[in-house]
Amino acid sequence: MMQIAFLGLGAMGSRMAAHLLSAGYPLTVWNRTPAAAAELVSRGARLAATPREAALGADIVVVMVRDDEAARAVWLDAGQGALAGMKAGAVAIDSSTLSFEGSRALGAAIEAQGVRFLDAPVSGSRPQADAGQLIFLVGGDQAVFAQVEPVLKAMGSAAHYAGPVGSGALVKLATNTLLGVQVTVIAELVGVLQRNGMDPARALEIVGSTAVWSPYASRALPSMLAGDFRPQFPVELVEKDFGYVLRAAGSDAAAPTIAAARQVFADTAAAGFGAEQLTAVVKLFAGK
Repeated sequence: MMQIAFLGLGAMGSRMAAHLLSAGYPLTVWNRTPAAAAELVSRGARLAATPREAALGADIVVVMVRDDEAARAVWLDAGQGALAGMKAGAVAIDSSTLSFEGSRALGAAIEAQGVRFLDAPVSGSRPQADAGQLIFLVGGDQAVFAQVEPVLKAMGSAAHYAGPVGSGALVKLATNTLLGVQVTVIAELVGVLQRNGMDPARALEIVGSTAVWSPYASRALPSMLAGDFRPQFPVELVEKDFGYVLRAAGSDAAAPTIAAARQVFADTAAAGFGAEQLTAVVKLFAGK
């Protein structure tokens, strides 16, 4: 089977790597904090000291980190980056949520060294990662995508080809933007309903019986009403992604609704709730 290296073992990466082990792939892992790899090592993964060491001999290298800057460091560090250890013809897959331009620049730098690149961020959070139900949104060469699709599906339920490098990143940002805008509107409506003497649970239950309600709204509202803000997709990361979308838009004026929603998440983070679940934006509006 193909040799795989997985770099970045946070809440999502550790779960994705675990599915690769369950599928029987020989796996080498790396994380900035080595202790995060302990469970995977106990199951047979090999722990590397650096991204470069992890990538040596790998057919596929997958990276799952926080943002553009972290991804560039893991891939492109001149001494210890993964690219420095990769063989020609291997496949580099970045599943981080990157900016459109950051993804394209990263892909160009990697492909210039004879390594094939896919940007393959995922839709889904920790429960979907646990269940192997992530959806991969993939940009790059379609033939390369076809080659590695079985590996992606070992970690998720579906993999969709979106277009050239950067397309996966932009589709992922569109997905997260639609999610975040819904959350800000629901949070504001909770406040509006409360201020006008209505029970938001009952009012939005009625709204939920109409065609305008979304599946995610049915998950977001109970979190808000119960005050359960355990993080799966925290406020600070949503705000980061909105910033990436606005960079792709070119200006706040080109996407005013998105810019306004980003400000809600920025205000929530400034209020001290940045590490909480994105539904914590309701704290700005409820009970006032």
